Parts: sequence; C-alpha cells; structure tokens
Amino acid sequence: MSNKKVSLISKGPYVILDNGLVKLTILKPQGYLSGIAYGGLDNVLDPKSNESSRGYWDVNWSLPGGQDRYQLLRGVEYSVVRTSNDEIEVSFKNEYDPSTKGDDFPLSVDIRYILKTGVSGFHCYAIYERPSGCRAFDLAQTRMAFKLRPEKFHYMAISDEKQRVMPMPQDLLPDRGKQLIVPESVLLMHPINPDLKGQVDDKYQYSVDNKDGGVHGWISSGPVIGFWIIFPSHEFRNGGPTKQNLTAHTGPACLAMLHGTHYIGQDILAHFGEGETWRKVFGPFFVYLNSTSDVSNAHNLWVDAKNQRLLEEMAWPYDFVSSPYYLNAKERGSVSGRLLVQDRYVSDSLIPAKNAYVGLSAATTEGSWQTESKGYQFWVQTDSSGNFTIKNVIPGVYGLHGWVPGFIGDYVAKARVTISAGSHSELSNLTYVPLRDGPTIWDIGFPDRTATGSYVPDVNPTYVNKLFVNSPEKYRQYGLWDRYSDVHPEFDQTFTIGINDPKKDWFFAHVDRRDANDKYVPSTWTIKFNLKSVTSGTYKLRLAIASATRSDLKVFVNHTDEAHQVFQVTNLGADNTVCRHGIHGLYRLYSVDVSSALLVRGDNSIFLTQARGGDELCGILYDYLRLEGPVASETI
Repeated sequence: MSNKKVSLISKGPYVILDNGLVKLTILKPQGYLSGIAYGGLDNVLDPKSNESSRGYWDVNWSLPGGQDRYQLLRGVEYSVVRTSNDEIEVSFKNEYDPSTKGDDFPLSVDIRYILKTGVSGFHCYAIYERPSGCRAFDLAQTRMAFKLRPEKFHYMAISDEKQRVMPMPQDLLPDRGKQLIVPESVLLMHPINPDLKGQVDDKYQYSVDNKDGGVHGWISSGPVIGFWIIFPSHEFRNGGPTKQNLTAHTGPACLAMLHGTHYIGQDILAHFGEGETWRKVFGPFFVYLNSTSDVSNAHNLWVDAKNQRLLEEMAWPYDFVSSPYYLNAKERGSVSGRLLVQDRYVSDSLIPAKNAYVGLSAATTEGSWQTESKGYQFWVQTDSSGNFTIKNVIPGVYGLHGWVPGFIGDYVAKARVTISAGSHSELSNLTYVPLRDGPTIWDIGFPDRTATGSYVPDVNPTYVNKLFVNSPEKYRQYGLWDRYSDVHPEFDQTFTIGINDPKKDWFFAHVDRRDANDKYVPSTWTIKFNLKSVTSGTYKLRLAIASATRSDLKVFVNHTDEAHQVFQVTNLGADNTVCRHGIHGLYRLYSVDVSSALLVRGDNSIFLTQARGGDELCGILYDYLRLEGPVASETI
C-alpha cells in the first residue's frame, strides 16, 4: 500500500488528484471524469470516447406532462472543498437560478470526488437541491456511469453466480448482431469472440434488487485489473430493498444507479411541485480498484471486492465527507423493536416475523415505500425471533414498514417513528395482521412478492444466454413469454387444486397466447377445485400480484359471462417485467368478493382472463392466490 500523500494539480482544463495508487484526471469546471490511472494502465476508462462520456453523471427528467429529456450533469464552478496530506475533496457545482427563463434542468447539482491516502479507489457523491421558486418537474432517473476500455475489460461479475465473458460493443451493431423484438436484446450472429455466437445479450438480464446487490464490476486482461462499484448503503436509492437496478452491461459499462423507474414505471417518478424545495445527497459510493500480476488469480479480485464491500459497509456512515448535508454517525439515530404476525388460521399464538424486511421511509401508507423517491429509506431483515435494529438513520419522522415472507400484504405502523440525532428508540412489540377473512379453501404459490414459485420454462435454444442455463434465475432468458404458446399451443392453462404443482404447471407469466395465425390473443387460465359443501356468505379471493404490464384482468366464477364476473381491472401496470426478463416488479394485492351463490357443491372453476389481446409483452406475474371461506357455519 502506498503511503504517498495525496496531491492536487490544476493543469489547464484539468484537475489531477493522485495518491500514488490511483490518479484521477477530471475536466473542470464540468466534473467529467476523463481518466483513471491505476496498476500500470494509464487510463482504465475508454480514451477513444469523448471526455464527457467516460465517467459522468446524467439525468432523465421532464416537465409535467412533457416528453422525457436526457442530459449530462455538468458543473460550471470548480472548487477545492478540503485538502490535506491525507485527503482531497473537490466540487463541481452548477447552481440553478429559479428566475432564469428557458428549459434548463430546474435543480442545483454539486458533484464531489474524494481521494484519500493509501486507498485503492475513490468516493463519489452529489448533492441535488431545489431552491425556493423552482418550477415543477418530474425526476425519472439519475446515475453515474463509467465506460471502460473495451479492448481490456471483457469479464463482468455482479454476483458469485453471475459472471461471464461479455460481448464487445461492436457485436451489438447490425453487421454482427440482430436486434430482437425488445430493442435492448441482440442476438449475436457474428461476434468477435466466436464462443458467444448464437447467444442473446441484453443489459436488463443483469439487473439486481437493491437488497441483493452492493458490488459489481469488471476485470481486465493485460494487466489484470478489477474495477468495482461498491454501495456501502442503499439509503439514498429510491424504491426500497426490492427495487431493481441495472449494474453492468456490454460497453463495457459500469453503472451506479441512484434513482430510476425500471421494473415499476411512472408510479415511481419523483414529482416536484411548483416552488417545492428539496435536497438529497446521492452517495457516497466507492469506486474500488484492485489488481494481480498472476492471471490465474484473476477471480480473487472478485473475492477481494466482496471483502472490500464489507469494509465499506462497516465504515458507513463515513467520517470524512465534507458536506454538512451528509450526516455522520453522531448526527444520526437508531430504532429497534420486534415484529410479530397474527393469523389465527395459521396459529393460535403470535408468530415471530422471521426474516422479514423492516424499514423506515417517508412514505406513510401500506406498500407506498415501493414508489417513494424523494427521501431516504433504511431497511434491515429481522432475526428468527422477529427482532430488528435499524442503525444510522437520518433524523426525521418516518413511517415504519414491513413485509413478511409467507404472508400477504404490507405492514405499516400506526404511529410514526421520530428519529433524533444521537438517540436510540425502543419500540414495543409490533403486530402485523395480514388480510384474512376466513379459513383457506386452497392456495397457489408462496407469498414472497415474486413469481419464483411458478413454472419457468427452458429458453428457446435460438435465444439462449448461457449464463442462465441451469440457473435459479432462468427467468432472465430472452423470449420466455413466447414459450407459453409452445407449452399451450391450442388451449390455455388449466390448474387443478390438489393435483397440479405450481412449480411444474403454473406458468410464471399470464401473457397472451400466440395462435395458429401468429396473432397474440387473450388467454384464460382455469383453476379447478372441489367443494364438499358451500358455506352461505362471502368467500374471498386474494390476488397477490408480483408484477403487471399493460394488463386487463377479469375474474369469473364457474361461467365466463357478465353475471359471473367478480373482478376487473384494466391497463394494469407499467413494470415491463416480462420483456426485461424479471420475476417481480411493483407488488399489488387485490381482495375479490365471491358470493356463495356463485359456487356449487362439487366441482367449481375460477377463470382468470388476460383480456388484452395483440400485445405479446403484456403480462401478469402472480405471487400468490388464496381462496378463503366465510366464517359462518351455515352450509348450502
């Protein structure tokens, strides 16, 4: 490890930060990261790219009701925030003047970089602020992106299981690849690396839930260098622990996604009203670099990056960040408690909420944390007894949320939780009472907010990505929506309670069926079940939906006519989970009343109709279905 002091040199249009391990070259006053020298490589970023597109911050935004706008974020004022022998922090700031006319992005942005002595990497963060008097706008996405040297970085790693040699950027061009129905999906026809021929590449195949991510990156060849983005915390990312984000993709690109709409859609847009003030610190995240002189030890760079992630998490919140808007440990608070579940049809006693997710969010209604995008969120998992402690919380008033694998719905505490600097709050036992009207007649699946308990088919060999063959994430393969029609070419799916197995017989996505004329037509799934008796009253059908995209869902009991229709919802969802190779999106829960008059003693059927035709990429992913009987004892 180098003990060289950190130096700062201002040279022409550049500011150069150097600690003997890593040297950063930053364009001023814009703040574009032009160069990263490390491990004998003069620049790990692509020197053939424009200096504004090597390491940069960008944003997607719109005026209310307007078209999406994309732009790079750039500073107009450069300053040294802090300098010492051990650390340098620099700022590239662009302050928005609300009195300015025109279509400028109505937000002040302050981009920061920190380089410390003896550290094999650097920290990045940005302060976004709306001063008083700003016009209304919607924030869709913001991130920092890095474009690495394509002739050097070929191997991508985003988890222990998801690592592979990636295509070259030229492979996605028309002379080497064939664009498929989904624009981001390319069939590699004549790739530079012949081993990749016949595979599909799509950046969405490498998406990861916030709760499952934390480190991803690339490994180069000659010299062998690892480039990693590490999130020490997810508190500043929107959408909570189940929000899915892009990580790395062919380019080679490495992304720090901070705020986005993927797998949810416009429901998660951050809407800012006229004159609304706001401030948020995105980051810091850590860009870590490591290397080895032995090619056979290249995989150890991934192991080392995972260990570095743990070190960054333990150091959070950092004590070296200069902005007063970033709060250190002493300026934060904590809260602890225990979550229990009450479901008398499962147990007469309270059930510990084992491995539940519990979090604090500015959202205050059930499940609304999924689309909360302005504030910070703080989440943990409970232990086997339902105990939890949420540490390092920024002071404020929060809704306390939770969801428990094995139980439907969302928990939100009735009382708000107030966090103060330096304080710790002990909550009394919290009890979640999931929706339940009566005993279970039958159920399908396991309630975990995904469709992983359903049948996911093998990929059409024409569209394979070998990374996901024999993988628990086989749903990442391209074109699985069309496999429904291969499995059910003439007649739609029928599932018989007590005979069929969801993992073998319940297709993971309720999509249109392709008919003999290659047209996509509405599909109706049938659930068959037998009732030995019918109890007078109202039955409840619980529909827990893991994701929906442009779907028209109708539910019928025993006959598919208007008199037997018990539920309808149109144009449901904009998650795009089907075409983006996911297994969940925005969780929704519906409760459907079923009159006992519609049921008969003996054989019954419930029909689920995907009524929207002509859309091969629409679809509903069911998490869990349950039919509950009435409590009354009178039988028909």
